[in-house]
Amino acid sequence: MRWPERILLTGIARAGGGALVFAIPMLMTLEMWSLGHSADPLRLAILLSLTPLLLIGLAHYIGFRESSSFSDHLADALVAVGVAAMIAAVLLAVFGLLRPGMATREIVGRIGLQIVPACIGAMLSRSQLGAQSEGLERRRKTHPTYLGELFLMLVGALFLSLSVAPTDEVLHIAHMMTAWQQVGLLALSLAVMHGFVYFVEFRGRIHIEPGATLLGLFFHFTVVGYAIVLAVSLFLLWVFGRVDGLAPEELIGAVIVLSFPGAVGAAAARLVL
Repeated sequence: MRWPERILLTGIARAGGGALVFAIPMLMTLEMWSLGHSADPLRLAILLSLTPLLLIGLAHYIGFRESSSFSDHLADALVAVGVAAMIAAVLLAVFGLLRPGMATREIVGRIGLQIVPACIGAMLSRSQLGAQSEGLERRRKTHPTYLGELFLMLVGALFLSLSVAPTDEVLHIAHMMTAWQQVGLLALSLAVMHGFVYFVEFRGRIHIEPGATLLGLFFHFTVVGYAIVLAVSLFLLWVFGRVDGLAPEELIGAVIVLSFPGAVGAAAARLVL
């Protein structure tokens, strides 16, 4: 086998492994199966249409190839989506969740809901499962721009919140909490984000410019990052129909609860990537 073909097959195999590892929690979740039938097609289509754009941006940092070309990033994104769809379809069929005679809408819905976490896992496969090439190590040591950091926070928030948003537990926890407990959870989320990124000495933490103050960093990164987490949480709850019929205070509580795993994901994104 020629070397370029071997590299391609190795990349696809790693993508499949990453998709499998990251998608299993949602592939084996009852709420995700039910949403395949009940999810609003338009909302699901919006989520799926945004996914390739997300992957193109992610490919800039951890694509399957060492390249800065948009066409290569687009190709990486399409490979990730294709591998994710195949993994999801095969496993759902093996689990007996895709059967002959099932409505097309339900088949598309069940596979479509699994594509997002699976394709992010496929894209992450290079940084988590691949060899540490010099080029990849160089890109890890290159600090993204401010907007790049915020984008990585968005990806981390989306990925971790995605596995929680469809569950009933989010609304149940929000219902059990008092207003002060919700405020406390919000403060804890901010503290986790700030501490994870700035005080814990992990690979990949955000680059701190000389002379930057702790308060300035808090408002410049943590507060803005948490605002992104809140927006992602609200979007996911809307996609999965969890906001329909909620009173304003119930909606705020649900967003705050879902934003806790989102905050952890946003903070950990630079450590993973």
